[in-house]
Amino acid sequence: MELTPDLVTTNQNDQIKTTEIPAINPKKYSPLMLIEGLTININSFLNKLNCSYLTVLLFTEKQLKIIILKAYHFAYTHFLKRDSFFCKKEQTWEKEMKKIFATLLALCLLNTASFSDVKLGIILGFTGPIESLTPDMAAGAELAIDEVNKAGNFSMGKVSGVRADSTCIDSSAATAAAERLITSDKVNGIMGADCSGVTTAILQQVAMANGVVMISPSATSPALSTVEDNNLFFRTAPSDARQGQVVADILKEKGLKKVAISYVNNDYGKGLAASIEENHKAAGGTVTISAPHEDDKGDYSAEVGALAQAGGDILIVAGYLNSGGKGIIQASLDSGAFDLFFLPDGMIGESLPKDIGSGLNGSIGTVPGTDSPGAAKFGDMATAAGFKSGPFAMESYDAAALMLLAMEAAKSSDSQAYKGKIMDIANAPGEKIFPGDLKKALKLISEGKDVDYVGASAVELIGGGESAGNYAQIEVKSGVNETVAYR
Repeated sequence: MELTPDLVTTNQNDQIKTTEIPAINPKKYSPLMLIEGLTININSFLNKLNCSYLTVLLFTEKQLKIIILKAYHFAYTHFLKRDSFFCKKEQTWEKEMKKIFATLLALCLLNTASFSDVKLGIILGFTGPIESLTPDMAAGAELAIDEVNKAGNFSMGKVSGVRADSTCIDSSAATAAAERLITSDKVNGIMGADCSGVTTAILQQVAMANGVVMISPSATSPALSTVEDNNLFFRTAPSDARQGQVVADILKEKGLKKVAISYVNNDYGKGLAASIEENHKAAGGTVTISAPHEDDKGDYSAEVGALAQAGGDILIVAGYLNSGGKGIIQASLDSGAFDLFFLPDGMIGESLPKDIGSGLNGSIGTVPGTDSPGAAKFGDMATAAGFKSGPFAMESYDAAALMLLAMEAAKSSDSQAYKGKIMDIANAPGEKIFPGDLKKALKLISEGKDVDYVGASAVELIGGGESAGNYAQIEVKSGVNETVAYR
C-alpha cells in the first residue's frame, strides 16, 4: 500500500506544522483524543500501545510527536471513511496504530537524519592567518551545544554544530561556505565569522539575503557597529574602538610616547590602526608612521625599512599571528629595527612566542578577557573537555549559548523570531547565568522568568548588539603570554 502525501510536516525551522491536519470530532472518534493537536502525553500514548521506553531514549519528544502524528495521518487517510472502524472497533484501531507506529520508528532508526533539529553553523578560519586560534574557538561553541544537549530541556530538540572554513581573509571562499551552511546544511544561526572582512561579506551577501542571525566572537572592526544588518548581527567581542582606548592607556602608563604602527591591509587592520592612532594622539602621544602590510609575503624588509626610518619607542603590529604580523616582527628583529612590540588581539596566541623565540620577551599586548567568575568556570570546563581557554574561546561559547537561549525564549529556531530576544537574554534584569548554568537558564526561560546571561566573557551587549568590552593586558615573559591585568 502506498502512503498518501503527508499532511504532518515541518517547516524550514523544524517547527511542527499541524494546520492541515483534518479536524476530528473527538466525541465521535474518541480514540483520537489521545493525539489531538500537539498536547500529546507521549508516555501515556506509548503505554497505551505497549511501546518500549527505548523509544523515549532514542528520540526527542518533538520527534515522537511527529511520528505519532504521521501514524495518525496514515490511519486517518486509509480508514476514516469506514465509520465503524473508529466508532466500534477500538481494539482494531489500536492494533493498526501500533503497527504503523512501529514501522515509522523502524524507518526513523535507519535514518535519524530525517529529523533535523536545531543546527548552528560554526564558520571560522580553520585555514589562514589565525588558524592556530580557531580550534579552541570552535571547541568553545561546541561546548555550549553539548551542554544544552545534556541538559535535556531545550524545547526544540537536539542541537548540532556544522563547521565551515571562513579562511579569515578570502571573502569569496567565506561567502560560499556560509551559503552552503544555510542552503545545504539548513543551519538556524551562524556562530561566526571570525575576521572582520569576511564577517562583513557574509553578513551583507549571505546572512541578510537569507534572514539568518550571526553572532561573531571575534570580528572587531568599528565599521561593524554601524553596518546595516536588519538586526541580524551581534558580537560577543568588543569593537576595536574600545581596544584603541585600552592600547592608548597602556602606552601612556608605560611612558611610550612615540609609536610606529604596521597594520594588515584589510578592514580589521585599518579600523584598529585608526582607533589606536586617534586615541594615542588624544592622550598626548605621537604616531611616527602608520603603514599597511600584506599577508603571506616572503620578504618584509621593505616595509620594515620604512618603519625603521620613521622610528619610535615601540612598534605596534595590528596584524595576524600566523601570517604578515609574524613576518613584520621577525624582519624587525633580524634587522635590528625594533625590539619591543605591542600586540593587539589578532597577534595573541601561544604560537607566536614559540615561533619568534626570546626576541619577543618584554612585548606587551591586549586581548578580550575578564577575571569574572564565568571566565574561571569556563576555563575549568574547557580543560575537562580537552581544549584550552585561548583567545576568543570564551566569546565563542557565549555566542552559541546566547543563540540557543534566545531560541528558547522565542520558542522558535527561526531567526526572525529569536533575533529580538538576544539583547533581552544578554542583559539585565534577570538571574545571572554563567557557564555550566544553561540547564537552569532553559528552565527559567520556560517558566517565563528573566535571565541575565553573563557567560564566560562577562557579556553585556550595547548599541546594536556588541560587547561593551573587557580586556586582558598581556606581557610576554620567558616565551609565554602572561595576563598581568584586566581592563
